[in-house]
Amino acid sequence: MNIDKSQFEWIGPDTAISEAITRDSTSYWQDAMRRLSKNKTAMAALIIIIVITLCSIFVPIFSPYTMSEQHLTHTNAPIGFRDEQDGHIHLFGTDSLGRDIFTRIWYGGRISLFISFSAVLVNFIIGIIYGGIAGYVGGTLDNIMMRIIEIVNGIPYLIIVVLLMMVLPAGTMTMVIAYATVGWTGMARLVRGQVMSLKQQDYVVAAKVMGAKPARIIGKHLLPNTLSVVIINITLSIPSAIFTEAFLSYIGLGVPVPLASWGTLANEGSKVFQLYPSQLVIPAICISLTMLSFNLLGDGLRDALDPRLRK
Repeated sequence: MNIDKSQFEWIGPDTAISEAITRDSTSYWQDAMRRLSKNKTAMAALIIIIVITLCSIFVPIFSPYTMSEQHLTHTNAPIGFRDEQDGHIHLFGTDSLGRDIFTRIWYGGRISLFISFSAVLVNFIIGIIYGGIAGYVGGTLDNIMMRIIEIVNGIPYLIIVVLLMMVLPAGTMTMVIAYATVGWTGMARLVRGQVMSLKQQDYVVAAKVMGAKPARIIGKHLLPNTLSVVIINITLSIPSAIFTEAFLSYIGLGVPVPLASWGTLANEGSKVFQLYPSQLVIPAICISLTMLSFNLLGDGLRDALDPRLRK
């Protein structure tokens, strides 16, 4: 069967379809937040972290009891105990001195989170500046700065804490200083490696040719491009800081009496665990749940901030 070519018509390419934008234009951070919002596990962890933080801030303010208020008429009260004198309920019971555990838990959460966030923030500032300079300058200065990091890493953290406790008054700021003294080295190594891999990129070379100063190149071109890795590292460092604070407070090197943290509450609960197990279980759950939430959020951020996983 012969088909006459006159029956066909040349249409040509459809420029409207070929030039159309089929995908919304989004920035790197917008796309990362979109992917993070679709991660149900990470979002659940984020909600838990927000709830714990808000409770730590506001529950001690609005609680009818103070952190150190004692009620010797009902010591070691069970969970949900109602005080017949004032009608208030001790949701988590009371301790051996009749203090409301619910109030002390959230007050302890305030101190534990403050120490952890402050220490990680100091580590972030020191590490990103130190690592940025070492990675960008390189050469002899980089070797010297890396040797300093190796020396700092060689000093056990517990020894530093004990020495600082002997010199400085015991308190939250002492723990922040002790943790920040050696905790910034990991951040510095991470930032140094990222900067060394980025400083050979074309846009950095172009900035050098145009006469940009090293401080501007580091601050405007290199460090912003390391933020994704740094944010993930910060998120995963907070659980370590929380556990360190809890451990030091548990062995008596943390916040002083009458202040309370999750570590000191766990220490007090361990002494009466066989008779009143809830006094140890409750702070242990708070520590574990907070650490787990930050780890899950860090995993979600790692996936969201990886451009290779963009769909």
